[in-house]
Amino acid sequence: MNLRRTQMLLTAVGVVLMGAMETPSLSIADTAETTKITVKDFKFDPTPMTVKAGSTVTWINTDDEPHNVTSDTGLFRSGGMDTNDSFSYKFDKPGTYHITCSIHPRMVGTVVVQ
Repeated sequence: MNLRRTQMLLTAVGVVLMGAMETPSLSIADTAETTKITVKDFKFDPTPMTVKAGSTVTWINTDDEPHNVTSDTGLFRSGGMDTNDSFSYKFDKPGTYHITCSIHPRMVGTVVVQ
């Protein structure tokens, strides 16, 4: 094989390999997986959170104060979460779910399930 042909072949292989290494960026809404919401500075972050039905949302308390996560309809309620504690809930049905920390009622958030 001549040098020019070898260079062209190696270039083509490199392009194919680089394309194979690139994976499409998937948002949380594109997959039914575990999604994290951070509880920090007396806020839920992010909110609103949009996920697909079947996704599990995990709240992680990173504050120095205890918090909990409570559905406004009573669908779920975590116990008190100290620093670095977490609570998870699997959202099976589409809808809009409003949440609050019943310890600090000004803390509110929304999970939208598609």
